[in-house]
Amino acid sequence: MAFFADAPNVIWETMIWGAIILGSTAGVLVLVGIVGCFYPRSYTASRTLETAHSPEEVWSVISDFANTPNWHGEVKKVERLPDRDGHELWRETDRRGYAMQLETIDAAAPRRLVRKISDENGPFSGQWQFDIEPAEKGCRVTLTEQGQIPNPFFRLMFWLFMTPTFYLDLYLQALAKKLGDKPKLL
Repeated sequence: MAFFADAPNVIWETMIWGAIILGSTAGVLVLVGIVGCFYPRSYTASRTLETAHSPEEVWSVISDFANTPNWHGEVKKVERLPDRDGHELWRETDRRGYAMQLETIDAAAPRRLVRKISDENGPFSGQWQFDIEPAEKGCRVTLTEQGQIPNPFFRLMFWLFMTPTFYLDLYLQALAKKLGDKPKLL
């Protein structure tokens, strides 16, 4: 009988704690959004790989999108899609299952390759530009990422938990391994 007498108090306390938890969660999300607004929306990052291979050899690897999963551990699957405005379009799925469309917007073999993210509603956008220049012994591959992160929440997470060169380093290290080189990033 005492249980039923205390029922209104238990319900009231449960509602108060629920409101506190809900309010705290909403407050944290608002704070994250506000703080994220102070981080840059756009960024540019660049890394360079020196390799003993010729520009033509490097070009044959980086432009063979279908075979990327065979040498780059971050890429699980690649699918060719119909061209968009005369440009090659590919869907690349990473090892975590996240898929994005990549459009080749410039290809000047064996010197320059530019691919942009063509997903219109993704959490980020941007492009990768490969510049390949001959060197004394082989060539230099400079990979530049120009990214945009419009959502303040994702922007804060990016700047707190990643570096702008993270995926550039992974890609160039995998490329060096594919070419049989020691990764020498500049």
